[in-house]
Amino acid sequence: MAKNNKTAINPRRDEDYPIWYQEVIKAADMAENSDVRGCMVIKPWGYAIWENMQRELDDMFKETGHKNAYFPLFIPLSYLQKEADHVDGFATECAVVTHHKLTKNEEGTLVPDGELDEPLIVRPTSETIIGASFAKWVNSYRDLPVLINQWANVVRWERRTRLFLRTAEFLWQEGHTAHATKQEAVDETLKMLNVYRDFAEKILAVPVIIGEKSESERFPGAVSTYSIEAMMQDKKALQAGTSHFLGQKFAKAAGIKFQSKETKEEYAWTTSWGVSTRLIGALIMVHSDDNGLVLPPRIASSHVVFLPIYKTDEERETVLAYIDDVKTGIKAHGRYHERHLVIETDDRDLRGGEKNWEWIKKGVPLKVEVGMRDIEKNSLAVLRRDNPELKKEFINKDEFIASIHETLDDIQNNLFERAKAFREDNTKIIDDTKDFDAFFTPENKEKPEIHGGFAMSHWCGSAKCEEDLKELKITIRNIPLHGKPEEGKCINCGEDSSMRVVFAKSY
Repeated sequence: MAKNNKTAINPRRDEDYPIWYQEVIKAADMAENSDVRGCMVIKPWGYAIWENMQRELDDMFKETGHKNAYFPLFIPLSYLQKEADHVDGFATECAVVTHHKLTKNEEGTLVPDGELDEPLIVRPTSETIIGASFAKWVNSYRDLPVLINQWANVVRWERRTRLFLRTAEFLWQEGHTAHATKQEAVDETLKMLNVYRDFAEKILAVPVIIGEKSESERFPGAVSTYSIEAMMQDKKALQAGTSHFLGQKFAKAAGIKFQSKETKEEYAWTTSWGVSTRLIGALIMVHSDDNGLVLPPRIASSHVVFLPIYKTDEERETVLAYIDDVKTGIKAHGRYHERHLVIETDDRDLRGGEKNWEWIKKGVPLKVEVGMRDIEKNSLAVLRRDNPELKKEFINKDEFIASIHETLDDIQNNLFERAKAFREDNTKIIDDTKDFDAFFTPENKEKPEIHGGFAMSHWCGSAKCEEDLKELKITIRNIPLHGKPEEGKCINCGEDSSMRVVFAKSY
């Protein structure tokens, strides 16, 4: 805790969760709002997290046979119109380019000029324009499958924005594939869903539920959409990634045809899948506390920061030499999960307390203080950021070096198990309508034992029942893939049901 038993982040999570979220980002110096409404500037500490996500995911994609490519930012309006459901789903979010130059009017003010023959849509997603390329690339069954991934930015004109979670422009990856058979495309869709699950749980330490979206929550134009859903510390759900089986709808719209082994002309079966910088928002809301950001080591911007403590120039040289010796010893132990250990030494001319709290708020997994007394004892004063009490532990230097990988793994596992336990504690099987209503009624917020989280309840499959329940501002997050068939009654209408689904309020 900070001085006077106050936390470093004000307000606390239990006082105002949305403002707490913004303050964590600000305190960790991760991002800020841009002068362009709805857009953000991702600062180095936040962007380093995205770079680490890219590296990890890119390796996972390539291990499954995918290759990176890049496609245009601008999409002709006619491309979107080829798939009716798709254009309807994105029409209200599109940014449209209608002119190609600026000129000065009589008042000397710059105005658009040179109207385009056809408006261009700033990429909201790339199914249609990538489909146009696939149509050129695919002629025979021998050209399939096509397994492509793109790292890019997209624009969706959001009215209400929040850093990382929902911005008009954001960064993401989008995978697009084409296959000769339906089963191959379905298998691809589920394979990439499981890649996302492994990434979320093993790298981000974020437990997720994988499942299929209801019809109303599907990606526009998809035959089926699957998602990974995570629980935030305010008990709301966050859709952390999606994978879509597109059937042949987009292939027919784009003309992705091939000659089969039987010399018949057939349309390809396609998929798409993606995650975005929204995952950084998930990291913040799942792991951080009232003293700031908490980062899992597998994705952290830096792993260890050393804070030298000294009074004279002579002491400074001694302390920095000691720190360099420790750093050399750590590096001799090799990479941490195929990543170079990122180690920083903060020797800025700032007060010790100011530096100390800055790194706590940045969420670096291990903060290490070194002074003359520590050197005399051949020790280090170590603070693990996953310790909510922020207690320092004095550890022998050689032991610290020898166990650095083990310590980081312990932090990683601890964060995952903590988040998993929180989700389990706040996931309820609910079959009674009154209990269901009470679970999602804001008036019960002061009764955490009966309020908020994931409700595992029966649903008859009716779109009307799903719509009715949105009055409580809840949605079906997904239909778990590994749930066992179970007979019951719909939580809304009381009709027969064979499945439990995940109901929750969400971002």
